[in-house]
Amino acid sequence: MSTDTTPLLRSPLHERHLALGAKFAAFGGWEMPLEYAGGGVLREHAAVREAVGVFDVSHLGKARVTGPGAADFVNSCLTNDLGRIAPGKAQYTLCCDDATGGVVDDLIAYLIGPDEVFLIPNAANTAEVVRRLAAAAPSSLTITDEHRDYAVLAVQGPQSPDIVKALGLPVDHEYMSFSPARIDGVDLIVCRTGYTGEHGYELVVPWDDATRVWDALVSAGVRPCGLGARDTLRTEMGYPLHGQELSLEISPVQARAGWAVGWSKPAFWGRETLFAEKAGPRRLLRGLELTGRGIPRGHMQVYAGSTLVGETTSGTFSPTKKVGIALALLDTAANLAEGDLVEIDIRGRRTEARVVKPPFVQTSVR
Repeated sequence: MSTDTTPLLRSPLHERHLALGAKFAAFGGWEMPLEYAGGGVLREHAAVREAVGVFDVSHLGKARVTGPGAADFVNSCLTNDLGRIAPGKAQYTLCCDDATGGVVDDLIAYLIGPDEVFLIPNAANTAEVVRRLAAAAPSSLTITDEHRDYAVLAVQGPQSPDIVKALGLPVDHEYMSFSPARIDGVDLIVCRTGYTGEHGYELVVPWDDATRVWDALVSAGVRPCGLGARDTLRTEMGYPLHGQELSLEISPVQARAGWAVGWSKPAFWGRETLFAEKAGPRRLLRGLELTGRGIPRGHMQVYAGSTLVGETTSGTFSPTKKVGIALALLDTAANLAEGDLVEIDIRGRRTEARVVKPPFVQTSVR
């Protein structure tokens, strides 16, 4: 249930989820399916790694920046360099606080053209991203919150090209590119993106048409998957989740997301602070793989001998490797290297883990 009295928002597919016996959980202010009856996290995880699954991620935000020079404006605010990509491409980027360098949100930017950029932030942060952009934008630009104008369906897994192609949608465009398409009278965008480490597509669909597209996918044999499997899949890949590996207290440098920063750009929010931190961050995100039994979770203390060296940010049981795994922010002063052994305090019991470099499993995302 929600931690406050604000009613949880619902996806346009809520009735479909109910009919499938979904177990729901609150996520970013939304009531979203965690797993489905007859499936469960392990089976849904396996479906994506081995075949194909579909996630309703309509809780993700949607925002649009339009007007003369919209792309240049967005580029001056967000970390990654939109100048590196052409219209029709998408880019992972970060919205940082200008003063602290902390991460307000991580998001995907769809470059439609020099005068239009479509953004997909995280659910809980959409309003704040829109607010910050609107506060900085010149009067010639329009910043629009389109959170509930579109649904997003993520079709993920090695068989996803076959399914998507059979429905008459494009599948051959490059990773991180998008293409307009039409299915059963519905106009949508097909983007070669995902959050699982598998080949996949994210379909941006008009809100009121989401059920038609969902029904077509399920009828084609795609297994519905909940946010439980989405979390185990992304953790196996070492992908960050805002609020855990990224936050106003955790910078892109600390989270090893510097690859999503256009360091050579003349301006972006947080630039000066991040440049200073880049020279010597006090902590960095690492992977930890348990050497024995146990399931780590977030916010568990990590020790090297008797010295506290950090804290886990995420942890789970890896359905693929059949072992506990975690992401953790570890002090750089500890000088830990890959292969070194540490201990995670799991409910009062020290459990040995090895420092590794994510991803924990090898896939072919592209």
